[in-house]
Amino acid sequence: MSALSRFFAPCAKGLEGLLVEELRALGAADVRETRAGVAFAGPLATAYRACLWSRLASRILLPITGFDAPSPEALYEGVLTVDWNEHLRPEGTLAVDLNVSDSAITHSRYAALKVKDAMVDQFRARFGVRPSVDTARPDLRVNVYLHRDAATVSVDLAGEALHRRGHRAEGVAAPLKENLAAAILLRARWPELAARGDALVDPMCGSGTLPIEAALLAADIAPGLARDYFGFLGWRGHDPDVWRALLDEARERRAAGLERLPPIRGYDHDAAAVKAARINVTRAGLTGRIEIERRSLADCRAETVSTGLVVANPPYGERLGDLRELPALYAELGDALKRCYGGWAAAVFTGNPDLGKHMGLRAHRMHTLWNGAIECRLLHFDIRDERFVRGRETAAEAGAGADMFANRLRKDLRHFGRWARRQDIGCYRVYDADLHEYNLAIDVYESDRRYVHVQEYAPPLTLDPRKAERRLKEALAVIPEVLAIEPAQMFFKVRERQRRGSQYEKQAESGEFHEVREGPCRFLVNFTDYLDTGLFLDHRATREMLRGLAAGKRFLNLFGYTGTATVHAAIGGAAATTTVDMSRTYLDWARRNFDLNGLARGPHELVQADVLGWLETNRDRRYDLVFLDPPTFSRSKRMEGTLDVQRDHVPLLRDTARLLAPGGLLVFSTNLRRFKLDRDALSGLEIEDITRRTIPKDFERNPRIHHCFLLRRASA
Repeated sequence: MSALSRFFAPCAKGLEGLLVEELRALGAADVRETRAGVAFAGPLATAYRACLWSRLASRILLPITGFDAPSPEALYEGVLTVDWNEHLRPEGTLAVDLNVSDSAITHSRYAALKVKDAMVDQFRARFGVRPSVDTARPDLRVNVYLHRDAATVSVDLAGEALHRRGHRAEGVAAPLKENLAAAILLRARWPELAARGDALVDPMCGSGTLPIEAALLAADIAPGLARDYFGFLGWRGHDPDVWRALLDEARERRAAGLERLPPIRGYDHDAAAVKAARINVTRAGLTGRIEIERRSLADCRAETVSTGLVVANPPYGERLGDLRELPALYAELGDALKRCYGGWAAAVFTGNPDLGKHMGLRAHRMHTLWNGAIECRLLHFDIRDERFVRGRETAAEAGAGADMFANRLRKDLRHFGRWARRQDIGCYRVYDADLHEYNLAIDVYESDRRYVHVQEYAPPLTLDPRKAERRLKEALAVIPEVLAIEPAQMFFKVRERQRRGSQYEKQAESGEFHEVREGPCRFLVNFTDYLDTGLFLDHRATREMLRGLAAGKRFLNLFGYTGTATVHAAIGGAAATTTVDMSRTYLDWARRNFDLNGLARGPHELVQADVLGWLETNRDRRYDLVFLDPPTFSRSKRMEGTLDVQRDHVPLLRDTARLLAPGGLLVFSTNLRRFKLDRDALSGLEIEDITRRTIPKDFERNPRIHHCFLLRRASA
């Protein structure tokens, strides 16, 4: 193996950003975030260090080969190309883990059997003996990921899931995995609080996962130090000297860290949970360092220290607890926090954020984390008098009609929220003037917390202004409650019939940006300074299409705005891109989007220019894929001083189509709802109306939101 190798650390969904920071701190190089995992580079010692010290990764994989595997036979032959004697003794033990996604092979157990057969057959043919199978603790665990008929074969250096720290002896129902517990504590900023001597209390500690993980973090204890098994220990590439040095360092750090451990306490009303927690504390070597006591929420009393963190994982109706009884439990938790922990911080992890409203505290921050397949929220509270809820306006109090609006918004949130989660969509339209009395467009943006962008379509002149104002106030009172946000996380604008060029006019000077995710891409959005946020949500499907078409292509984005379509094309493998826009502000924004996605500047050209003038002076350029999304109206030095998309689309399309390379595609989109394409004037171009394919599900209620066409030069 070379001195520097590539590794991959899978993790639970939602932990990728934290894992990137952790791996960099452990010395990993070329760290790249992907969905449900992080790729990184380094010597073998870096991978060992990640196995020993990562609190967030599920495993550490060493990819050793990749090949096309459209059939079981191809999979078998591909596995045979590896010299398995370099990794496993002929008389050793092995296990195979295999995951399949979007491939012709669909049966993962059968595919894993083919991999095992190939390995065993190679050993038998060469040495006359074969390894045996040990699914629990093999000398070599092989991981195969089969995606779109391409197989990646890796050595699993962890051997078993890294959340198994080696100290859990007994548990109670539905325990947290340790890597999720670590993420909760990191999001709650526990390491910073512990460093200044603050205490930690878990009033619903169960089998003690959160207090134990908190102690490991605060005392600088390697989470893998108590484990007696790793996958690399029986691997033939193992370097025991490197591993021994890392263990010695970890033991020294543990001894030093225990001396500065702040107070950590766990309480639970259930005697069996308390017994399990105490056993786990002992097995973790933390006896006398963590106090575990049987105590109900009603019996909670003020701690002897004045500041600290309360962290809790109450049941939320998915696997534990009767949903009808849980509001009272959350209210009791809130009462305990207010009664005993004034001045402390609190972090409450729940899969049902609505239950958090019963606590009588206003959350100031919220993170999304996943507990298996359950999307959960981590609610952050400052337990101060001014954050107590002493009577908030409800939908009914806001007005009789608000009940109808609230019910519709809840229904839309359930429907589109589930769809967005399944599609890995972080920004989506949840409500679009579904009730004509409440003429609003409401968009959800999931960032470090949930933000809501509300736009009011200007009411018709025939509507009584006082009635329109009352309905707007009702809606604005209801939205934060239904969408589980603080009012400060909602941004409101009036969307009037667009004045010429008003879409791009500045409305404020906050300069505050938030990072959001769209599939594999990340973007910066701004909720205050402009009418639009920097990300046109109705073009989401169009951007995804461009990403799918872009591999190896030269891509051109005209009227490029903040460069979101270009980022998709670049992530999709475009060989080179050019983005043209007249606004320096938006090109700077695009440049920041490129940097956010780790895109090198070299092949990605940003041009500040009038698009029409640029088309005139760059006729010799050729592109394989072009995206043209002009504003409905724009001032320009050409075409009588203005661009009107209906009036001028024919010369605009002809000038753009001249830049197409043979076989090239032009995607043309416009948000002019009454747009009519003049097909007769565009002879020589093949035109396909793809509007219906580019309207995302969350915009189907408004199918005239945009028009989209696919154009190519007519074949001779």
